[in-house]
Amino acid sequence: MKTRAAVLGAMGAARPYATSRPLRIEEVDLAPPGPGEVLIRIAAAGLCHSDLSVINGDRPRPMPMALGHEASAVVVETGAGVADLHAGDHVVVVFMPSCGHCLPCAEGRPALCEPGAAANGAGTLLSGARRISHVGHAINHHLGCSVFAEHAVVSRHSLVRIDRDLPLVEAALFGCAVLTGVGAVINTARVPTGASVAVVGLGGVGLAALLGAHAAGARQIVAIDLSEDKLAHARKLGATHTVNASLPDAREQVRALSGGGVEYAFEFAGSVRALELAYCITARGGTTVTAGLPPASAMLPVPAVSLVAEERTLKGSYIGTCVPARDIPRYLSLWRQGRLPVDQLLSGTLRLDQINEAFDQLHEGKAIRQVVVFDPAP
Repeated sequence: MKTRAAVLGAMGAARPYATSRPLRIEEVDLAPPGPGEVLIRIAAAGLCHSDLSVINGDRPRPMPMALGHEASAVVVETGAGVADLHAGDHVVVVFMPSCGHCLPCAEGRPALCEPGAAANGAGTLLSGARRISHVGHAINHHLGCSVFAEHAVVSRHSLVRIDRDLPLVEAALFGCAVLTGVGAVINTARVPTGASVAVVGLGGVGLAALLGAHAAGARQIVAIDLSEDKLAHARKLGATHTVNASLPDAREQVRALSGGGVEYAFEFAGSVRALELAYCITARGGTTVTAGLPPASAMLPVPAVSLVAEERTLKGSYIGTCVPARDIPRYLSLWRQGRLPVDQLLSGTLRLDQINEAFDQLHEGKAIRQVVVFDPAP
């Protein structure tokens, strides 16, 4: 079948993207779903810094690539062997497919699925296949998803079914922003009720983590960012204190507010400077968690003795250490109860042909979560 998709031909385009237009809206050929795969119609797809990191070259991927990894969708057709999804089912797309058989999957850590990671790095589906092409040339899949498109073919292991009455625009955010941010708080750090928390970097994932800390019952939530607008928004979402990271005494302010440092600090900016700040504002005996994705060449200088002498913990978190089939329904339930107001993360909606301008907004820090909304099926 033919479908329209946003295709990145090469990384490292000059900004502004509204002028250089690195993402081309192409009519591509989409092959039918193979065994264990599903054809989906995309309802809504969120713009994330992980997409931007491919566009600017910070996260190298094979080119050309159809981008997009956070979405909600409707099942159109299933391939052989898919018996638990049917046409018309609503789903959330997850950017790390889990095979269910490798050692990390067997240990209950699907975010570290080895075949899934290999496929994502190669630009294929979990099966090793590529289902997108343009004028006879294969196009790589972005994290097994490629959801900046009207339709996509994905692995069954990249989908979680959701209730049909859930709004699909908001549901799209549960595939990345919510899984990563809330999961970092709940699963990776296991923040207990009454703890003190700091969140560095208030994009969609960082603000989702703030919502997660609030839902977990943190007594103190310090929100830290360079943008006064985002700091004001963080206060509306439950931050007890805010600090502008550009201030020369930002570190000292946080340590003073928290009585010597917070028990749990989270970094979502994808910057070594942000991670250094998060580590420095963590109390003795505390935990620093990072889910940011800086360039692969970036190195973190850490006083090694502090890990021992202060019993520090420094942890990475990928997809919030989540089990998507377990956690997406749980987080959706919290949303229904009003305890996880994910709709407050939405900056606005746009058409697919406005995507380059939207990535300029994201790069400039003027947006939290923008969502491409596709026309409903006739």
